[in-house]
Order: sequence, then C-alpha cells, then structure tokens
Amino acid sequence: STTQSTLRPQNDDGLLTWGFGQRYVKYDILGREVFNRRLPLRYGDYSHSMDDAQNGHYFLRVASSNWKRADGKNVRTVRDVIAEVDQNGTVVDEWRLAEILDPYRDNVMKVLDQGAVCLNIDASQAGKTLTADELAKLDASDKFGDIVGTGPGRNWAHVNSVDYDPEDDSIIISSRHQSAIVKIGRDKKVKWILASPEGWKKGWAEKVLTPVDSKGNKVKCEGSTCEGGFDWTWTQHTAFKIDEKSKGDVIYVSAFDNGDSRGMEQPALPEMKYSRSVVYRIDQKKMTVEQVWEYGKERGHEWYSPVTSLTEYQADKDSIFVYSATAGANFDLASGAFTSAPNPFINEFKWGAKEPSVEIQLKNCTGYQAWPFSVQKALSQDVK
Repeated sequence: STTQSTLRPQNDDGLLTWGFGQRYVKYDILGREVFNRRLPLRYGDYSHSMDDAQNGHYFLRVASSNWKRADGKNVRTVRDVIAEVDQNGTVVDEWRLAEILDPYRDNVMKVLDQGAVCLNIDASQAGKTLTADELAKLDASDKFGDIVGTGPGRNWAHVNSVDYDPEDDSIIISSRHQSAIVKIGRDKKVKWILASPEGWKKGWAEKVLTPVDSKGNKVKCEGSTCEGGFDWTWTQHTAFKIDEKSKGDVIYVSAFDNGDSRGMEQPALPEMKYSRSVVYRIDQKKMTVEQVWEYGKERGHEWYSPVTSLTEYQADKDSIFVYSATAGANFDLASGAFTSAPNPFINEFKWGAKEPSVEIQLKNCTGYQAWPFSVQKALSQDVK
C-alpha cells in the first residue's frame, strides 16, 4: 500500500491536512471539510509528507504516473517527485528528483536491511542486503514498483519529508534510500547534501557538506565514519529546518536518524543498531555542517526504530519533540512473523538538554507519527 498519513498535519491556521493514496485533504478538528481533492494529473501515490508552506502553498510528496526512462520504458515512479500546489490545488511547480539527483547511486541500497523498508516491513528478509550483481540484474529487468533498486520506477529515493525554506525559495528533502538530507532550489539545482561522501559522482560530490567541530575545524572522516562524535543520518526521517534558530546562511536542521546501515554497513549483531534524534548547524556559504545536539545513542537498541519516527522543534516551548515510533518491535527470523508490536517512546527536551523533560512509552501499538496538537489553535480560527 502507498497509503500513509502526512507529517505535521496541524497547519498554522489550526486545521488539519493530510494525504492518502490518490487524495489529499484539509479538515477542521470537528470534521468540517475544507477540501478533499484528487492528486493532480500526472501524479500518483501520495505518502509521507504534505508541507503547508509559508507561501500558502502545499508541497506534496508524490510520484510520476507516467515516466519515460532513458531506455524507452514507461514506468510509474516511486516516492521521488515533489509537487507544489497553490490554495486552489493548481500545480505551480514540481521537483522531479530522478533528474536532479543520481538515481543510480547504490551505496546505501546495497547495505539496507531488506526486512525494514517502509512501507513494506518484511520480517522474513531481516538482515538481508543486496549485492551489486543483484542490483544490476534488477536494473536490466522489467521488474518495477515498490522495491528497493536503482533508477526511475523503483524505490531508489524513498523521500519521506519535504520542508519549504522561504529564505531562499528552496526545499529540504529527506531521502531514506540515499541516507541523505538535500536542499534544492527553485531552479532545480542542488544547493547542499548532508550525507556520507561515498558514492556521489561529479556534480553532486561538490555539494556534500564538510563536517566541522564547534570551533570550525574540519572533522577527520574516513569513508562513512568520522571522529569527534559526528555522524550523518542513516535512513532518516523528518528533516526540518528550524526557522526560529536560523539566520541568513546559517541554518539549523533537525532529523530523526533511524540508524539502519549506519556507517554504510550492517553491524555484526542486530542488537548493535541504535537511533538518534539530531540537530545540525549548517553554514550554507562555507558549505560546512556541525552536529550540535544528539540523543539516542546512549539508549541503545531498546530505543532503536528501524522505520518511521519524528524529530521536530517546538517554538512555544523552545524544545525538541521526539517520537521513536517502532522501538521494541521483535520478530522471529525462522517464521518471518512479528512476535511483538512496537513500544514507542515520546520524549521532549529543553533546547540543548542532554536528558528529556518528558518521557512517555506506549505499549503494543503502532503509529507512524506523533506530534503536539493545539486544541486552542484548532478551535480559535474562523476559516471561511
């Protein structure tokens, strides 16, 4: 299924927006419909992200319903197009990511745990990875759809969030299957890439941010591993600019670093995996990135979420809200069946705090996202 609710569904006006399958909608908390629309022509398979942007438009993470590949094959793409629509639902722009990024960068795909690929969690494939030969054979075949693989028509990007930045009229996306957070301008040019430098060809390699410490000194990195506690995000979700902390070329970006394929490898034991909530400071002029805050590594595997989850700054509390959505889910490798539902964690941190002010653990339940909801805002608006 490609049905999945959106991120951050409460808009500034207090109303709710989300999408599912081939539709996107807006309602108030009492169920009054503002709009209920089919996706625009040429697009299909909404999931994951609908950003209510500062310019009044909506940025929808969709796919192309009819894409002609370089080999002449017409395919339906998978989670790799951003459509911008105005208040009336008219398409005003689009970002066709297979033409902007490298859909054949396969470094991350070769080390992904095939048992934890949202939206298709398959316990029977847990721990399995793909070889270069398997990817090459797949690319030569006519097997397309929601499968991990390279090129348009396969799940090469798996974009799970989009965030509009009005400062320079750009979007910031999270690409799970590239383990990359990327900023792209209105001109469809990549501004920067927050990701391991491995596998980026000329034209993209120059856009990869350089890690630095708090004094601006370059952090020593080898391959996909860095010293000084710095790490990139791996199969991450919710890459959001923190507008309230950002100024000019220096911006703050938060994300939930799920942690699968960390360091561009699978660990010796599954129990060695961990997730992080993380905040970066990016100097867009100097093309550097500093990791300014993280949480989760110290919690180890009990807090690990292979898929979904959220990190988001809360301006009213000057805090970081975190949802580790699939922590505690277990399954039996022999049968391929889940033996327990997730036990998600909800945490909230004062800005910069090393320990949470709030921790709530839910038992035996599943939810793609959790987010603070303002009842006062929802009931105080008079929207025509």
